[in-house]
Amino acid sequence: MRRSRGLSAALALSLAGVGTGLGLVLTPEASAVTPPVAFTADELPTWQPNGVVFAMEQANGTVFAGGTFSAVRPPDAAGGAEQEAVNFVALDAATGNPTSCKLAFTVGDGSATVRALAVSKDKKTLYAGGYFGAVNGTPVSSLAAIDIETCTPKAGFHPGVPATVRALDVSDDTLYVAGDFGTVEGQTRERFAAVDAASGALKPWTANADEPGRAVKVSNDGRNVLLGGDFFAVNGTNTHALAVVDATTGAVAKTYSTIPSNSVVKHISADATGYYTANEGSGGGVFDGRIGLNTDFGEKWRDRCLGATQYVLPYGGVLYSSSHAHDCSSELEFPDGKRNYFLAQPTDHTGTAPAPVDGFVRGPRKLGWHPTANDGVGEGIGPRVMSVAEKDGVNYLWAGGEFTLINGRPQQGLTRFADTGDVGAPTAPVASAAGVKPGEVQVRWRTSYDQDDSRLTYRIYRNGSATPIATVTADSLEFERPQASWNDTTVKAGQSYTYRVTATDAAGNTSALSANAYVTVPASVQAYPDRVRADGANLYWRYDDTVSPYVADSSDGGNTGGIQVGAPALRQSPGAVTGTSTAMGFNGTSQQVYSDHRQSVGASFTVETWFKTNTTRGGKLIGFGNNTVNSSSTFDKQLYMTNTGRLAFGVYNGTARTITTGLLDTYNDNKWHHVVGTQGPGGMTLYVDGQNKGTNSAANSTPYAGFWHVGGDSLTSWPNRPTSNFFAGQIDETAVYPTALTQAQVKAHFDLAKAPADTVTKVTPSEDTYVNQGAPGTAYGTSSSLAVRGTSAYETYLRFTLPAAPAGQVLKAASLQFKTSTQTGAGTADTVSVVPVTGTWSGATTFNTKPALGTAPLGSIAGVPDGSAVQNVELDTAAVSAVLGSSYGLGMTSTGTDPLWIWSSESTAADGAPQLVLTFGQK
Repeated sequence: MRRSRGLSAALALSLAGVGTGLGLVLTPEASAVTPPVAFTADELPTWQPNGVVFAMEQANGTVFAGGTFSAVRPPDAAGGAEQEAVNFVALDAATGNPTSCKLAFTVGDGSATVRALAVSKDKKTLYAGGYFGAVNGTPVSSLAAIDIETCTPKAGFHPGVPATVRALDVSDDTLYVAGDFGTVEGQTRERFAAVDAASGALKPWTANADEPGRAVKVSNDGRNVLLGGDFFAVNGTNTHALAVVDATTGAVAKTYSTIPSNSVVKHISADATGYYTANEGSGGGVFDGRIGLNTDFGEKWRDRCLGATQYVLPYGGVLYSSSHAHDCSSELEFPDGKRNYFLAQPTDHTGTAPAPVDGFVRGPRKLGWHPTANDGVGEGIGPRVMSVAEKDGVNYLWAGGEFTLINGRPQQGLTRFADTGDVGAPTAPVASAAGVKPGEVQVRWRTSYDQDDSRLTYRIYRNGSATPIATVTADSLEFERPQASWNDTTVKAGQSYTYRVTATDAAGNTSALSANAYVTVPASVQAYPDRVRADGANLYWRYDDTVSPYVADSSDGGNTGGIQVGAPALRQSPGAVTGTSTAMGFNGTSQQVYSDHRQSVGASFTVETWFKTNTTRGGKLIGFGNNTVNSSSTFDKQLYMTNTGRLAFGVYNGTARTITTGLLDTYNDNKWHHVVGTQGPGGMTLYVDGQNKGTNSAANSTPYAGFWHVGGDSLTSWPNRPTSNFFAGQIDETAVYPTALTQAQVKAHFDLAKAPADTVTKVTPSEDTYVNQGAPGTAYGTSSSLAVRGTSAYETYLRFTLPAAPAGQVLKAASLQFKTSTQTGAGTADTVSVVPVTGTWSGATTFNTKPALGTAPLGSIAGVPDGSAVQNVELDTAAVSAVLGSSYGLGMTSTGTDPLWIWSSESTAADGAPQLVLTFGQK
């Protein structure tokens, strides 16, 4: 929609696991961007006007720009003096600098402007249209021809056009003109006309329209001309905004009636496969997007994004467009919100086109190309025109318009992008890791954003290694960044691991490493999350995240992460599930979490969550809606609380169908409660704390694509609507399933949440030191490093004050965790053993006074790689269990000659102190 100035992406996973038996498949790295996109999103230095660019053309490595301005100046970063440029400038396509061609378009009365440019087939003549009376002093009447080689107006070409010219296109011998005029050369030619391309003489071609003409395009075979504009009739025949006429006579060949009356065609372009229109509207129910036409002028698709499309440019199978698109909900893409000024999409659907919706086939899905701009000056439209120019083997996409910013940096009216030299790296992934059973860790991350690459390569690094343990490729767009994940099945129960992830684009630009994601592998299965995953959840938010704004999806292979809005409170404890999870806190006024990509929900589904609150204002716990940050206009499949603490589960299938707990069944008692809503062929059911609280026969809901919301979204007009749309309280363990869970499954979830869970205790040394055979009298008790070697010997000693096992629990796993230091060669190729210390020692112990050691190792590690990283040694559980509740000494020894250097408890390095990791649980 025109306005004045005033977010399931498919994942392609190629996995490489150490010891997993999976082969390593790496995505080839290209030299530029991900095809079929041909241009980077990195803007190049370009001279800029002090006004608006309305028209653009190119020839022989020179770009011509026309509009309403009086001067051009260097790029902001370059500095330098401006040059006079009266409504026109010619620029070198490769440098962005003005050429020696200077043309001034002026008028004696009013303000001159250049609104249209076209170049002859032989690249020798530039045609200009707009509102002007002279070019470099040569009299003309809003239409001129310029000799490109000499940069001089052709004095003999001066057809009289008494009003603004808005569009031009040229065939071999004819120049077609569109605009506001009613006559040309004193003869009736309403809004469209044709003149001889050489002499300017008016031709008999007649295509009279009742409202302004804004676009004109000669068909590929030269037999017809496509007309666009505001009109409702051409030559007396009803056709709105778009028509096809005979190229010789102007007789109407095809009419159109499907463009809304409050919408117009601003531009028409063509490639070998068809024609494309840019459309703009004003008011409700407008058509603001793009239409693709076949070569027979029949519609092949319609992209109904809102946002005043100004220009369409097909190039290399991609349709680039300039607009300020702010709502592509109808295309199942981004909802109403931020403006997107440049879009790219294939010119045709790949494979089978989607089924028509409301009689129209949706446009091809957007590609990963997202330079940013702003509304700018003038009408606040943003970019208006585009052109591709080639010079010295490089292709440049130029854009002009009203913008004053490109990619967040000052740049007015003109910018350009190249088909090489991609320098923008993807954003850093936001990673987390979790395990719910021994032998497996799920590493997951929100996919990154790259301005000109939609498919990125992710590398996962474990424990600080410089070599990735796995490689994954995944797709993402600026508005759709689903979670990606990889399962590490080489981990050991009870041990702790760290993971970091990078993203690399097709040109090899690599993001920063993600922050470390930490995880301790459970020594036994965590019953509640394991059951949720086994029951088929395809969204599972546990709210154990340590940073904003990403919420990880813990479902088995799921890709539906969440985005926090308003900074909900993280890691609220205790959570709903005993011992294994934290909760998220919501303020009841503005905070929520929504899912990170648009999706559809089938006829059968289940929504499940835990909550705790004492609110008397109600609010939404979980629901489905068609928007993200902004309130949804379509919303259902929701669980919400009334002001009195009753719970409601509702869907919409032409009317709101709800089940509500009884008058006495209220749940705002500040205790954890479990609520589940299901719908399937048998109807709807609401469960609370494992009990059936009501059913109905509604077996379907309105299908639409949208986003899951937790903690808030619209509840307008729903039964027993609470005071607040937003929930005040804590929420935990939210899950969505593509099936209707049975009562037995729901009851099992409720019971498992209250079962005792494993607990993990980490103990740091109360004292540590090492001894050195090469300095037998030296004590190292205050050193920040510890060392292990066989010859000449280093031995490390660590003392831990071990806790007793919690009541009713036993030790299920134990491991020693340490971190190699940053010095060169800190790792070792030798096996390091952990043994009991049987003799006495202290921080003052030297090699001469070293203690006796046990001979039976508690555990060992066969080599430690170089590079500062956390390592784990699994220990004999029975041996450690026998000394719980006491002070216990551990020694680290080796028989080889390659030393291991690790941080001591005196070190200030992050995660540097050694730790004994103890996992306790039920017998």
